[in-house]
Amino acid sequence: MKILNKIFFLTLLTPTILWAVGANDNEIKIDQAGDTLNLTIDQIGYGNKLCGTMTGASCNAAMVLTGTSLNVNFDMIGNLNKIYGPVILDSSTLSVNMTGSSNTWDWTVGASGSADSSNLLSTWSGSSNTMDLNWGAAQSAERLDFDLDVSGGSNVFTTVIEVDDAIYDVDVTGSSNDVNTSQTDGAYNKIDLELIQSNGNIDIVQSSGTCPTGISSCYSEIIADFDSENATINIKQKDTGD
Repeated sequence: MKILNKIFFLTLLTPTILWAVGANDNEIKIDQAGDTLNLTIDQIGYGNKLCGTMTGASCNAAMVLTGTSLNVNFDMIGNLNKIYGPVILDSSTLSVNMTGSSNTWDWTVGASGSADSSNLLSTWSGSSNTMDLNWGAAQSAERLDFDLDVSGGSNVFTTVIEVDDAIYDVDVTGSSNDVNTSQTDGAYNKIDLELIQSNGNIDIVQSSGTCPTGISSCYSEIIADFDSENATINIKQKDTGD
């Protein structure tokens, strides 16, 4: 028997905690506009989804999460879970944690509107998971502190960070994990990567952007600590003048 839990979640303006527990297909639809939001969602089960509007029985439209000074915590435990949607936020703290296999997180932050002064923590434990995060793609973005902690195998993590003053701290433990990172457009960008695994591919592209008014020197920094066997590592780094 298939269990389908559906929670419709519109325009949140007060502290909110939601739980969704079931055998499979828990679905929470989010269309949020407003500032100073505290939102915690825990989903436990199989085939859970955090997204937007419904089409039939499928949650296949992206969530909308918009505001300033948001405090958002998503925890998903299980397999084949999905988070996807456009996000517009400033001065916010976000935590996205996945435990299980074949899970997907696909977010675009700042596709329209700003994406400034935020902290992001994401932890993953499991295998065959996929993360695709684009931060500051279309709008000017400043000051991002992003921590990614991965334990498991055959995961793929792709990040595109176009932010002035971005710090990206990555810790990966396991085997056959792929980490693909592009970090651009910053007066100061930093990647701190610690890798303990066998096999897998690491691709890093980092470049400083046009210096903001009043800043005479823009630069980027990569700190890497690799303890691996049979891994393929590619690093490309350049400054504004190259």
